[in-house]
Amino acid sequence: MNFENKTVLITGASSGIGMALAREFASHKSNIVMGARSEEKLEELAAELEAQGVKTAYIKTDVSIEGDCKALVDLAVEKFGGIDVCICNAGISMRALYDDVDMDVIRRLMDVNFWGTAYTVKYALPYIQKSHGSIVGVSSVAGFHGLPGRTGYSASKYAIHGLLETIRIENLKKGVHVMIAAPGFTASNVRFSALTADGSPQGKSPRQEGKMMTAEEVAHRIVRGVALRKRELLMDFDGKATKLLKKIWPSLLDRLFYNHMAKEPDSPLK
Repeated sequence: MNFENKTVLITGASSGIGMALAREFASHKSNIVMGARSEEKLEELAAELEAQGVKTAYIKTDVSIEGDCKALVDLAVEKFGGIDVCICNAGISMRALYDDVDMDVIRRLMDVNFWGTAYTVKYALPYIQKSHGSIVGVSSVAGFHGLPGRTGYSASKYAIHGLLETIRIENLKKGVHVMIAAPGFTASNVRFSALTADGSPQGKSPRQEGKMMTAEEVAHRIVRGVALRKRELLMDFDGKATKLLKKIWPSLLDRLFYNHMAKEPDSPLK
C-alpha cells in the first residue's frame, strides 16, 4: 500500500507509540491528524513534521469525551476531505489486585481504552468505508488472556477486541480493513502513568525498559501490518505463545501469567 497523501488519524499521538506512529506514517508522506490531551506536545510534533514537508492537523482530545472524538474526526475531514487510516492508540494502564482497586479506576480504564476507541471509530467509520481504508486498535496480550494485577486493563482490551471484530464482520462487503495490533511490553510512558489501586499514577515502571521493544519498532510493524491488511498483529514470542496456549492449555497459561507477573518488583501478587 502506498501511504503517500493518505490521511492517517491517530489518538494518543503526543507520546510513545502514538508519536512514533505519526513519525512513521510521516516518513511515507501521509497527512497526519493527531489527537491527545497535551496540546503543547501536539504542537511541537506538528512543527517537527511540517518542517519535513508533511501536512498535519491536531486538536486537543480527551478520548473519554465523545464530543472530543467527533471533533478530531471532523478536523480530519475538514482539512483533508476524509480518512484512510484510523488508529485508536490512546490508552492507560493500571497495576493493582481487583481485591484492592477502587471501582473508579476500572471506570477510567474503560472510559479511555474502550469508549475512546468506540467513539473514534463510530465517527470515522463512514469515511473509512468510503476510502476502503483501515481501522487499527492498539491492544495488548492482555486482550487475549487475563493479566493478573491488570484487571481493568485486560477488561478494556477484551472489550476493544469484541468491538473491532464485530465491526470487521459487519463490514465484510464494504472493503473495510480492521486490524488488532498487540505489542508486547514496550518502552513507552504508559506504565509510568499506570494507575494504582487508589487511582494515583504509578510514577515508575517496575520493568527494565532496555529489554523492551521500542515504540519506533512497534510503529514500523503496525504500518507494515496496515499495508498487508492483517487481521491481527502479535509482535513478540510471548504474544504468539499466549494465543497458542490459550487454545491448547489455558490452565498452564494461567500459572505462567501468575508466576511472570509475581516476579515484578513490588508486585501486588503474593
